[in-house]
Amino acid sequence: MHSYKTGALLVIIAGVIWSLMGLAIRNIEAASAWQILLYRSAGMVPVLLTFVAIRSGGRPLQQIARTGWAGIVGALGLLAAFAGAIIALQATTVANAVFLFAAAPFLTALLAWALLGEQVRPATRAAIAIAAVGVIIMVREGLSGGAAAGNIAALISALGFAAFTVTLRWGKLEDMVAAVLLGALVSMLAAALMLVWSGTSLRVSLWDGALSAAMGAVLLSGGMVLYTFGSRAVPAAETALLSMLEILLAPLWVWLFLGETATATTFAGGAVLLVAVAFNAISGARVAPA
Repeated sequence: MHSYKTGALLVIIAGVIWSLMGLAIRNIEAASAWQILLYRSAGMVPVLLTFVAIRSGGRPLQQIARTGWAGIVGALGLLAAFAGAIIALQATTVANAVFLFAAAPFLTALLAWALLGEQVRPATRAAIAIAAVGVIIMVREGLSGGAAAGNIAALISALGFAAFTVTLRWGKLEDMVAAVLLGALVSMLAAALMLVWSGTSLRVSLWDGALSAAMGAVLLSGGMVLYTFGSRAVPAAETALLSMLEILLAPLWVWLFLGETATATTFAGGAVLLVAVAFNAISGARVAPA
């Protein structure tokens, strides 16, 4: 077990790594969303497979099989999350996309209440109402500014992550990484089928293929491994606060390196949503057991 400081540092580093995803997507030259998903998922598989193999004592397939139906349903949720995130980052500003991704915890609470009967804390209900205001502000601007597709894709991505989280609770799965590995495999298959069905080549440029694979191997999988280790020593409510660093840094990178900016309305709606996330996390920390 890591110390609290080490765990918090690992979670912070994971957030910084994940925040680079938007910048990486912006540097793709010509690959489509499904091509990026194919090669990004291919980059994830060997890293996550190695991690699961080490944790399972050399029996990764058995570990994946233990996820059962919950793992399969969760993998489909991750497919929606992964594909939606790529489409959103290509179709709207990085700031708009990542702020809407932040709605995932609230969608998780609503799904867990509707499907599993989990009670929603009064503070979380208030946070959901606050977050809804922020989402409406950003989505309304997207509708008027022609970025509706990107906003919808971002919300679908958040809903996919929420569905994945709920299936983990439903199946009482302890190994999140094995479920993510299954999601990467399903995403690879789905992306390949979509490309074949649409008559699009599976081939991409060396740059796009290598960058997509690096996104999967380093940004997604590397961040996941660090987060998994770090979250063992950090309470869940506090990891939610630390993970906000990803949302705050993602727009900063594209502004620093590419000059991409977002409108004042986007940042206003995003600020409202982040206040809701912070309020929910802080209130959760107060009621959490010692």
